[in-house]
Amino acid sequence: MSATVLEAPVGASVTPATYCYDAFDKQFVAERTAQFRDQVERRLAGLLTEEQFKPLRLMNGVYLQLHAYMLRVAIPYGTLSAVQLRRLADIAERFDKGYGHFTTRQNLQFNWPRLVEIPDILEQLAEVEMHAIQTSGNCIRNVTTDQWAGVAADEIMDPRPWCELLRQWSSLHPEFSFLPRKFKIAVTGSPVDRAAVATHDIGLRMKRDGEGRPGFEVLAGGGLGRTPILARTVRAFLPADELLAYVGAILRVYNRFGRRDNKFKARIKILVHEQGIEAFRAAVEAEYAAGEHAAEAALTRAELARIQAHFQPIGYEDDLPERDPGFDRAVFEDEVFAGWVRGNLVRHKVPGYAIVNISLKPVGGIPGDATAAQMRTVADLAERHGLGEIRVTHEQNLVLPHVRLRDVHAVWEALGEAGLATPNLGLISDIIACPGMDYCALATARSIPVAQAVARRFADLDRQRQIGDLKIKISGCINACGHHHVGHIGILGLEKKGVESYQITLGGDAGADAAIGKILGPGFAYDEITDAVETIVDTYLQGRNGPGETFLAFHARVGAAPFKEALYAAR
Repeated sequence: MSATVLEAPVGASVTPATYCYDAFDKQFVAERTAQFRDQVERRLAGLLTEEQFKPLRLMNGVYLQLHAYMLRVAIPYGTLSAVQLRRLADIAERFDKGYGHFTTRQNLQFNWPRLVEIPDILEQLAEVEMHAIQTSGNCIRNVTTDQWAGVAADEIMDPRPWCELLRQWSSLHPEFSFLPRKFKIAVTGSPVDRAAVATHDIGLRMKRDGEGRPGFEVLAGGGLGRTPILARTVRAFLPADELLAYVGAILRVYNRFGRRDNKFKARIKILVHEQGIEAFRAAVEAEYAAGEHAAEAALTRAELARIQAHFQPIGYEDDLPERDPGFDRAVFEDEVFAGWVRGNLVRHKVPGYAIVNISLKPVGGIPGDATAAQMRTVADLAERHGLGEIRVTHEQNLVLPHVRLRDVHAVWEALGEAGLATPNLGLISDIIACPGMDYCALATARSIPVAQAVARRFADLDRQRQIGDLKIKISGCINACGHHHVGHIGILGLEKKGVESYQITLGGDAGADAAIGKILGPGFAYDEITDAVETIVDTYLQGRNGPGETFLAFHARVGAAPFKEALYAAR
């Protein structure tokens, strides 16, 4: 590759290494948008009842929330171009209240669109190769992955082409268009699981066998919600070109035996749990063995090669040194910048580049929200300094995955001017929270104000760094959209006799050593929950064996007893 230096002016067209629509994709999305416009017109004219309209709108990512309709926009495997992010900003200003909300599924939600204008929004999205398909309904949802896919130094393979392959395979597959319940797939290409694969209906961990051939460990039966269960291994190593055929076998078993009489027992995790992993594995292997997969494997290889061509690295400057003198000097001279670098920068696999993580968790802010102006700032920075590409994380933050070290300080300054330079990645104020009762019709308690109150209580950065790695996750109901079950500290908001009550779990983890947190004891009132979190943190700080012992390690060593004593002794 010849040496290139990318310094595109704002608004210039930069093509990142990501999938681009072909003629079929464009026609398909355009036809779906036209169909939905007709459906909306019939609903507004009274020719469709809300009950009749519901399955139609859900197929296009439209929910009826507490106060208004909500549109969930698909961001496949969390990858955006600068052009696409700028279009999302335009939509936020024109059709919403000037902001969007990034979700734990690497998507974006608009919480206030008018139903009559949603077809116009879908047309605006289609112009930049976006849509809202597979963001709702009983289908295979947006396939998620590691936010550092393709650039992480510890990566085995780039999982994004496989995610795109799964997306295209599942979008129109007739057998999987009306499953017993929604179905979620996550893929990780790194031994360090940054995609929470064990919490998914199917989790895929990329591996290589003893001869170096690529493949996957296939897990199934994970999910949170009212019955949190971690996925179990169905196949320890699956050759890569057998992926679609094998995933198809799992889905056919689920479609055949998954319950449809009770939506609370319809997820594949219940089927795996009730059958047992051995019986479920045997059913999948029998289903797989019954087919002839040579043609499908050949198609998988051909399609993957076609898709991988879209993900080839472009625009990297050749022969950059590992260290940059200007960057090193800025870190030495500016303590604030150095603190942000320690928390928000990650090593890139290409020398001279860094992965820049952008927190959407300012103290007192709403986790995952970004204004139109902030989205435009990130889009501009991606074009100027990041090869035109942005990632969305399942922890509700953003990433610029390709920034030269010499540009990092300028990027940091621009982020600071936009209110996006909070140096709290992985710290206690980097909270995952669902929209809760401020928006969601299913919620039984508030989530956003709790997250804001906890973040304010721990606003001091020195205190946050003293605490270290600590993930708080908050859900406003048992559906667990805030992933509270796998929070180091999980908070679940419930309604108890007309009053909000917050249940605490400890010891959850979404990583490679995934664990479901254990309920600590009786819940806390809304005005008690922040104090309770502080008591938990103080108990950890007072009892840990020095700053090297993380919260999870401390909890594993001492159990729940010290926390219970501190919280409930005076009650």
